[in-house]
Amino acid sequence: MINNSEFSKRLKTIMEYHQLSASSFADKVGVQRSSISHLLSGRNRPSLDFVLKVVKEFDDVELYWLLNGKGEFPNMAPAPANPVTVPDLPVTKDQRVERQSEDSLLGLQKNKSIERIVLFYTDGTFKEYLK
Repeated sequence: MINNSEFSKRLKTIMEYHQLSASSFADKVGVQRSSISHLLSGRNRPSLDFVLKVVKEFDDVELYWLLNGKGEFPNMAPAPANPVTVPDLPVTKDQRVERQSEDSLLGLQKNKSIERIVLFYTDGTFKEYLK
């Protein structure tokens, strides 16, 4: 369970680091200013939607750190400049059949492409790779 006072301290840390007032933080994250006020005072608990908006808006905020203070802030792990691509290698007939069944399992079709991949780690963090 999230400790409201500790969560509000972490929000204040993010705002101070990015030199944002409560109202500018609310605007940047896309929530009502009163929501930030209620969270900072400990009156309300953060919603999942709010937490995800913060993590999405600020690349240096780790989900696990924001929720329970474990991990580090700011997250200095650089995001990969380019997503990992798998080169097309020559395949044998057996491998071709295997690859076709893998593609059908993944639901890949010629007119579709992967837009986003999210990796979840056992420590509660995740990385998102966008096309």
